[in-house]
Amino acid sequence: MGTVMDDVNRPGLAIPLVLVAMALFGLIDNFIRLAAATGGLWQFHLLRSVVALIVLGVVAAILRVRLRPLSARRVLARSTLNCVAMVIYFGCLGLMPIAQVVAGLFTAPLFVVIFSWAFWGEGVGPRRIAAVMIGFLGIVMVLRPDQSGITTLTLLPVLSGATYALGNIATRRWCAGEGTLTLLGGFFGCMLVAGAAGCVVIALIQPAVAPGADGFITRGWVWPSGLFGLMVLVQGVGSLIGVGLSIRAYQLADATLVAVFENTLLAFATLWAAILWGEWPDAVALLGLALIAGAGVIIAVRAPQPQAVRAVTLPVEGG
Repeated sequence: MGTVMDDVNRPGLAIPLVLVAMALFGLIDNFIRLAAATGGLWQFHLLRSVVALIVLGVVAAILRVRLRPLSARRVLARSTLNCVAMVIYFGCLGLMPIAQVVAGLFTAPLFVVIFSWAFWGEGVGPRRIAAVMIGFLGIVMVLRPDQSGITTLTLLPVLSGATYALGNIATRRWCAGEGTLTLLGGFFGCMLVAGAAGCVVIALIQPAVAPGADGFITRGWVWPSGLFGLMVLVQGVGSLIGVGLSIRAYQLADATLVAVFENTLLAFATLWAAILWGEWPDAVALLGLALIAGAGVIIAVRAPQPQAVRAVTLPVEGG
C-alpha cells in the first residue's frame, strides 16, 4: 500500500487541472438562472447536496478513505461559514449577472487580509495593503454605484466573499489536519441541512412567490423535473468534479501558484455568460474584474505558505 505524497511537484499538470476546474465552474454556475426560473433555492441546495454526498460516499468507499473528522466541532464551524457564503452566492446567481456575483465572491482574498490583520494581528505589508485598495476599486467599478446606487442586493455578493474569506481562514487555522474528502463531506452535509431547514421554513410561512427567477429564494418544494432537475444533477456532479480537480492541483503544485490560476474563474464566468446569454460587460466592468483578479494574484504570491490540508491516501498498484 502506497500513498500520494504531499511533496509531488508537477505544475505542468496542476495548471491545466485548475484551469479545467475553473472553466467547469464558470459554465455550470451560468445555468443557475435556469434552475431559478422554476425551482427554489433551498430545494436546490438540498437535492444538490444529496447528489454530491452520494457520489462522495461512493468515491470514499472505492478509495477506502475515512471521512470521520478529527474535530467535528471545527469542521462544523468551517462548513457553516462556507455554507452561508454559498447560499448567498447561489441566491445571487439566480437574480444578478454572473460577472457581478463572481466578482463579489472573489473579494475573499481581500477580506482574508483584512480579517487576518483585524482579528489575529497578522502583519500586513505595503504590497498587500495596495492589493486590498486595488481590489476594492475594482469592486466599485463592477458594482457601478454611479448608475444604480449601492443596494442590499448589489452588496450581497460582497457579503458572500467576506463570509467565504472567514471559511478560508478557518480551513487554514482550524482544519489543516483534516482530509480533503472529510471537508467536502462536512460542507455538503451542512448545505443539505440548510436546504432542508429552508424548505421547512418556506412550507410553514408560505411566503408570496414572484414568477420566474424573482421567486427563487421564496419558492417552496416543486417536483424536480425538467431543467430544474437537470441543473440539480449537473451542479451536484459538476461541483464535485471541479472541486476534485482543484484539490488534485493543490496536491501537485505550490499553493500560491494554484491560487493565482483560480482567479481565471472571473474570466471563464464572464466568457461563458457572453457566449450563452450575450452578457458582455462594458469596458469599465472589465477593468474592474481585472483589478479584482490582479489584487488576488498580488495577495497570493505575497502570502505566507499555508499549512496544507492533509492529502488523500490512495492505494498504489504494486505497493
